[in-house]
Amino acid sequence: MRVFSYQKAATPAEAAAAALHTPGARFIAGGTNLLDLMKLEIETPTHLIDVNGLALDKVETTADGGLRIGALVRNTALAAHATVRRDYGVLSRALLAGASAQLRNKATTAGNLLQRTRCPYFYDTNQACNKRVPGSGCSAIGGFSRPLAILGGSDTCIATHPSDMAVAMRVLDAGIDTVRADGAVRTIPIADFYRLPGTTPQLETLLQPGELITSVTLPPPVGGTHVYRKVRDRASYAFALVSVAAIILPDGTGRLALGGVAPQPWRVAGAEQAMPAGAAAVNERLLAGAKPTADNAYKLILAQRTVAAVLRETPVMKG
Repeated sequence: MRVFSYQKAATPAEAAAAALHTPGARFIAGGTNLLDLMKLEIETPTHLIDVNGLALDKVETTADGGLRIGALVRNTALAAHATVRRDYGVLSRALLAGASAQLRNKATTAGNLLQRTRCPYFYDTNQACNKRVPGSGCSAIGGFSRPLAILGGSDTCIATHPSDMAVAMRVLDAGIDTVRADGAVRTIPIADFYRLPGTTPQLETLLQPGELITSVTLPPPVGGTHVYRKVRDRASYAFALVSVAAIILPDGTGRLALGGVAPQPWRVAGAEQAMPAGAAAVNERLLAGAKPTADNAYKLILAQRTVAAVLRETPVMKG
């Protein structure tokens, strides 16, 4: 690991200003992903800005009946929060499906949203990776692609986003609250937060240089049956090959998103409109435009069957 300097930020705006004005700076909170990347010299920050003391660790009800989740709320605490379990069950279930208990005790809400892809070529510094070194190429294309994207990829990158929590946040229509170096704040809808790779796969979100996530806001609960189903290579501590987050209302309408198949949580409005017609109609629209490789074509069938299984969990659905 290389030498770096360290500071403990006193306010969110101070942290954002320090990140903007210090080349090579990175925020650190739980560090569950960043430290691994530093050990492998994939991330080589010259300066770490510790944000753990910023009092962003509260879960609070908003004026409109929604929920504001501080950026530093640990995954374990969020999954166990009484309001989350009662009103946002898909989020609690997605969190408990991710990582190990030890990692969930350290991992934060913001860090979970910003974790990097688990594409094997991103982690192997001997391989070409446009996300790690822009313009270097993509060894995954034409290489071993079993865990990689079938939707939303490009000619420069087919990496997937690994977060379970983000898939649940997507069906909950979360907003990502941030502060910039000048103290200005904004909320980015999670529908817009993650970029598709296009020709610039190194740009993964809409965050600007120095911009710090301070909280995630959920709209008032919508009721219904909340489901999160994750299919992986082993029963514990593995990233999703395919996951499905769904909220199904008593009349058969609802929301549904896929994880493990694209560079962002994958949600298609037309597929949700088809939910009352059953899984076949949903899958036709949800997976339209998929471009699997020979290695990961199985994900198409896996996604179809997982969606059908999720819809069958509620008696109003045809499955």
